Amino acid sequence: MTRNVSIGDVAKRAGVSIATVSRIVNGIAKKASPETVERVRKAIAETGYRPTGAGQALRKGHSRLVAVFAANLANPTMAAVAASIETALRDAGLAMVLCDTHDRADLQDEYLLEMRAQAVRAYVLLAAVASDGLRAALTGPIPTVFVNRRCPIPGKAAFVGIDNRAAGREVARALAQAVPKGRLALVHGPLSSSATADRVAGFKRELAKLGRELAPEDMATAPGVDHLEIGYEGASALLSGRAPKGIFCASDLIAYGVQRRLREADLSVPRDVRLIGFDDNPLNDWVAPWLASVRVPYRGFGEAIVGVLGELWRGESPRAELLAYEFVGRGA
Repeated sequence: MTRNVSIGDVAKRAGVSIATVSRIVNGIAKKASPETVERVRKAIAETGYRPTGAGQALRKGHSRLVAVFAANLANPTMAAVAASIETALRDAGLAMVLCDTHDRADLQDEYLLEMRAQAVRAYVLLAAVASDGLRAALTGPIPTVFVNRRCPIPGKAAFVGIDNRAAGREVARALAQAVPKGRLALVHGPLSSSATADRVAGFKRELAKLGRELAPEDMATAPGVDHLEIGYEGASALLSGRAPKGIFCASDLIAYGVQRRLREADLSVPRDVRLIGFDDNPLNDWVAPWLASVRVPYRGFGEAIVGVLGELWRGESPRAELLAYEFVGRGA
């Protein structure tokens, strides 16, 4: 059919009342015979009818929509997580609405208000920032799951991610082994991110245990949220002194920026400087065979997130779901 199909069109085609179609569509067809149910379903398929989400949301108090907030969809790792979530939600009979907050509190709050107006069934925040709107949302009825970064507001909240502190410790051991002598360094993004803060803390503490404690001049960052720029500017700061022999970059995009600045200084990776990144985003095997990295299982996040959401919808207490990470050695 070329025009909008109504519930009346389905009823006419199936030879039943509109009330019967409504009950079957909403899963309360106990009084209908199996033959009637099959006839209505066939009519729905033939006409292409889809019930209006607004009407169902009014009846149920929520829609089939789950709002997913990402901090930067230009980051391949966040795109991979979003794709994983979309697949898992679709398999569960739900639909995803994807919002890019650009790591800005004002945009995050704007989207939280808009998604509440759409009667979404849950919020999934991939790299959330503290904001007034988030505080208000956490006291409301819509279940919320934090992904990659833990909830930036004190309190118990559902989380899906990895043990970033333990991964940081593993990076320290790997870098110290790869570079037994010479200066080691660190380039990281904003420590307001719990993921970054935990990676950095684990790395620094483990290096100190190994007798390779970092001095203040061995650690660099830069303003803003663009990890490529942070990597480039951070490497520039490190090169103002003696060039490091090994650098931990708290994300793969930071490592890309670092590598470019090193190349401009006629330093080769990994011959002159060993780099270890974090995320092991899908581009690494193609464009960064020189980059060792911590592989975060982003493609498996969707299933875990839907599982945690199911618990929240059943009224269970929020909890943390920690997934297994893997160190991927490259650039030997």
